[in-house]
Amino acid sequence: MSYIDRLSRLKLPTLKYRRLRGDMIEVFKITHDLYHPVVSLNLAYHSGTITRGNKYKLINHRFHYDLRKYYFSAGIVNIWNSLSNHVVDVNSVNVLKALDRFWMDQDVKYDFTADLTATGDRSVNVISET
Repeated sequence: MSYIDRLSRLKLPTLKYRRLRGDMIEVFKITHDLYHPVVSLNLAYHSGTITRGNKYKLINHRFHYDLRKYYFSAGIVNIWNSLSNHVVDVNSVNVLKALDRFWMDQDVKYDFTADLTATGDRSVNVISET
């Protein structure tokens, strides 16, 4: 029995999945002003009309040095922007559990070597074949 089978049988998500989910909850709290403005991150929002993504779409900055590429504020942008409006436009953090239903078919839930699909650059979306 492989670790993927074991995790899926026990319905235990991987640490990678739990970290991604936790990061999205933190971004939700920041974008919905649930933190005090003094201690909150200043995330740059995309202004203008939005054709894809959600209404809290963040600007994806480019960095010259590897150091900034791995900051929290840089690593979450593509994943946050890939979420649909009905997932991020909820009233409370407890209702954000819709994220679990939205990511239900993702391989990363039980396989730590997989990545989230259909995130990042919208011109090269990866479609999982199941």
